[in-house]
Amino acid sequence: MVESLSQEEIQSILNADRSDPFQILGMHSPDSGQGVFVRLFYPDLLSAEVVDPEKPGKPWTMDRIHSEGFYEVFIPNRSFFRYLLKLTKKNGEIILTRDPYSFLPLLSDLDIYLFNEGTHLAIYEFLGAHSKTIDDAPGMLFCVWAPNAQRVSVVGDFNRWDGRIHQMRMIGTSGIWEMFIPNVWAETRYKFEIKTREGNLLLKSDPIAFYAEKTPLTASLTYDLSGYSWQDQDWIEKRKSLSLLTTPMSIYEVHLGSWKKGENSSFLSYRDLAHQLVDYVREMGFTHIELLPICEHPFNGSWGYQTTGYFAPTSRFGEPKDFMYFVDYCHQNGIGVILDWVIAHFPKDGHGLGRFDGTALYEHVDPRRGEHPHWGSYIFNYGRKEVRCFLVSNAMYWLKEYHIDGLRVDAVASMLYLDYGRNQGEWLPNQYGGKENIEAIDLIRYFNESIYHRFPGIMTIAEESTAWPGVTLPPYTGGLGFLFKWNMGWMNDFLAYMSKDPIYRKYHHQNLTFPLMYAFSENFILPLSHDEVVHEKRSMINKMPGDWWQKFANLRLSYATMFGFPGKKLLFMGNEIGQWSEWDHDAGLNWNLLDYDTHRKLQLFVRDLNYLYKQEKSLWEIDNSWNGFEWIDCDDSENSTLSFVRKSRNSDEFLIFACNFTPVPRLGYRLGVPKKGIYHEVLNSDSENYGGSNIGNLGQVYAQNIPSHGKPYSVDLNLPPLGCVVLKPIS
Repeated sequence: MVESLSQEEIQSILNADRSDPFQILGMHSPDSGQGVFVRLFYPDLLSAEVVDPEKPGKPWTMDRIHSEGFYEVFIPNRSFFRYLLKLTKKNGEIILTRDPYSFLPLLSDLDIYLFNEGTHLAIYEFLGAHSKTIDDAPGMLFCVWAPNAQRVSVVGDFNRWDGRIHQMRMIGTSGIWEMFIPNVWAETRYKFEIKTREGNLLLKSDPIAFYAEKTPLTASLTYDLSGYSWQDQDWIEKRKSLSLLTTPMSIYEVHLGSWKKGENSSFLSYRDLAHQLVDYVREMGFTHIELLPICEHPFNGSWGYQTTGYFAPTSRFGEPKDFMYFVDYCHQNGIGVILDWVIAHFPKDGHGLGRFDGTALYEHVDPRRGEHPHWGSYIFNYGRKEVRCFLVSNAMYWLKEYHIDGLRVDAVASMLYLDYGRNQGEWLPNQYGGKENIEAIDLIRYFNESIYHRFPGIMTIAEESTAWPGVTLPPYTGGLGFLFKWNMGWMNDFLAYMSKDPIYRKYHHQNLTFPLMYAFSENFILPLSHDEVVHEKRSMINKMPGDWWQKFANLRLSYATMFGFPGKKLLFMGNEIGQWSEWDHDAGLNWNLLDYDTHRKLQLFVRDLNYLYKQEKSLWEIDNSWNGFEWIDCDDSENSTLSFVRKSRNSDEFLIFACNFTPVPRLGYRLGVPKKGIYHEVLNSDSENYGGSNIGNLGQVYAQNIPSHGKPYSVDLNLPPLGCVVLKPIS
């Protein structure tokens, strides 16, 4: 038989140099004559045969036409038919399989078009690895975007990680490479081997992988997301009609790996956490759990903020359906789930997104645009259409496939400003000469518009540390479109004030009052987050001045004031029990502290504060307007006291907060009130139940016809040392 291929063509397969190996491998008709060729490359075989499953009989033995494992057979007088390969390995194992090179392209033209156009919102439905049955053949469809690669192969346990065996084809000029491989099952390890234009080989994890090996291993794992039976339908339906701006929101921020440890300091699983963590959060009265990033990441010390697997819940705690169970259990217990979502940067780990196909694919090539010098990471090219698809589809993925209730976008300021963290000459201005990152702004607006339209009742939250205007305004008004923003200004001013010795606080009274000057410029969340209890900033209890008793009194006062101020609330895990040490991501919280009265009573105070907060509409119904807040006395710097009213929409429902930031009791303290009658003391942070000195008002006070603080009535109040009293009128 005359050889059908040139040595050059054979060598292109042996060297794995082609962008479309399907032109050579598989079944082909000759240029002349009747019959078909079948060609195969598979090293280390004893023999290879072609079998017609429709016509049992003698198979066609393939000729080895190259010693490295290139096989070919000519089958005369046959047209194209569905065939099987019978492969006999050197160890005697026999494999009967469909030929991966016998399948036509499987991606839809519409998916490819929308992806290249930048408007596809669910690229995870076709990129990555997907379990399929094609023409009665079960297997896995692999697709990856690598437009500048010379060649891409799927490698894994199913082909001994040999990049020559399953060489993929590029679909037209789309930059997307595709291959269906029969008999590849769920939870099989794989990666993409990429040959760059320069001939270098890169071994990359799948950017769209749903599951990954446990660190420090870096392979992707095939996974079928379907089949989980969700039980949170009531929660999802209720969420659709919920107005989050006018509902209570007290968030418990959690790092799953260090909330609590299992035996031998092991990680708890998603399912263990579902019961232990969620039950605890519900008992403590929190409404939401916010998780530090749970996307796959190689380095524990990054806390998840150096993401490599954007579509894979980290395998540290189990498989993806275990995480679905966690979210489902939260919802069944009335707890919302917020994820920290990191799109401001990504790490340079060799198996990750960086220089994915040998070029700056997901990032800018110029480090003045494409790298964060102080984080040592890459910056997404927000203006590239396919990158926009990747990021927005990722948000859609978590909201749709995992029923997540909100995404908190980390480090938004670093996205908005081209000069963020850079010195003069280290950054490039935009086309108008400014420092605003116009492409990132467009991406943020597009992201928010896209998800709110499709998932009513969810929230997006910006961690934005500057005074950028309109972070929580809709894009059509020029805003960024987030629902909430972390109030970093309040946090900095408040902690600076509370960390000072009370004798000096009167000189810094504006730290308490100034945040109200801008409290309603955005929809704020007041955060006491993980960032405030690491890197030698000290734990919350250790920020407080004074002796042991004063530290706890100060901390209770801090939390009471925080819950009284306008804005939703966030506490990092451990803050509620008075964790002495700074947060350590490698260790669990010091739960043994609850053996001591002071810590147990602090925990009780936080629980009662949460229950009061959820019960009283005055504390959350009008969070973003002066209609819900009124100063009684914000000028008593000499005594370091502060008093204000929180209001609901019902004018007869309100609470009065009176706070004393010194260890000196203020007995007989006259405080103006807006209404005559009896005021019930609904909370006293100095109660002995919480470890205080029990100075208070015997449960209630009476308003007198004595004007004070511009009010027609007043009460004669005992303000406890380093304490907060909350009063509610009895109607």
